[in-house]
Amino acid sequence: MKIFAFTGSALVVLAITMSTADAGKISGKVTFKGKPRPAKTIKMSADVACEVMHTAPAKDEKMIVGTGTGELHPLANVFVYVKSGAPQKDYPVPDKAIVLDQKGCKYVPHVLGMMAGQKLEIKNSDKTTHNVHSQAKRNANFNNGQTVGAPALSKTFDKEEVMIKVKCDMHPWMTCYVGVLNHPFFAVTGEDGAFSIDGLDDGEYEVEAWHELVKIQTAKVTIAGGTGTVDFEFTKPKKK
Repeated sequence: MKIFAFTGSALVVLAITMSTADAGKISGKVTFKGKPRPAKTIKMSADVACEVMHTAPAKDEKMIVGTGTGELHPLANVFVYVKSGAPQKDYPVPDKAIVLDQKGCKYVPHVLGMMAGQKLEIKNSDKTTHNVHSQAKRNANFNNGQTVGAPALSKTFDKEEVMIKVKCDMHPWMTCYVGVLNHPFFAVTGEDGAFSIDGLDDGEYEVEAWHELVKIQTAKVTIAGGTGTVDFEFTKPKKK
C-alpha cells in the first residue's frame, strides 16, 4: 500500500507494508529528483601534503548520488532517524567507539550517527597536521590539533543533537556531520540511497531525513506485526 503526501513543497511517498518475516524494521530509499548539484573540485594547493595524496583532483562530498533512473538519483549521506515514537527509556550505550578518520585531507565518513555518551574516536591517517573543531549547539565543543602520528582523540557528546558540524580550521574544505541520539534507531544512506532501521516494536513513528543541502523531510510510518517502509524524495538543493 502506498500513501502520497506533501511535506512543504516536496512529495513524500509512504509505502506501508506488513510482514511477520521481518518484524521490527523500517526501511526505504532516499532519492533526489532533477539535476543534482555537481561535485566541486577542492583546491588543496595550500597544503602540498594534502594535494599529493590525490592522483586526480579531489571532489567535495556535499551531494553524492548513485546511478538512478530518469530524473531520480539515489542520494547518499542522508541521516535518517526515528524522531518520535521510540519508547522513552534508557537505551544501553554501545561499548564500541565510532571511528572518524582524517584521510586524504577529508573526514571519513562525511556523515555519521552515534548515541549520546558513546565514544567518538578521531584518527589522523594523514602525513599532515589537522585541527578538529566541533560546532555543537547543545553539547560542549572541542577544538584540538592532531599532528602526524598522534594518538586518536577520544570524545563524547552527552546530549541529543541533530546535526553537529565538525570542521578543520587548517583545511577549510574539511567538514563532516554527526547525528547524536538518545536511542539506536538511525541510519546513513550510501550511494544506493537505501537505509534500514532495525529493532523497533509495533507502533507509529515519525521518521526524519536530513541532508546538508536540502530541506529536512519527515514522514509517519506504522509498524503493525511487520515492517514499515518510507521513501523520501528530495528536490532543489540549496546553493552552497
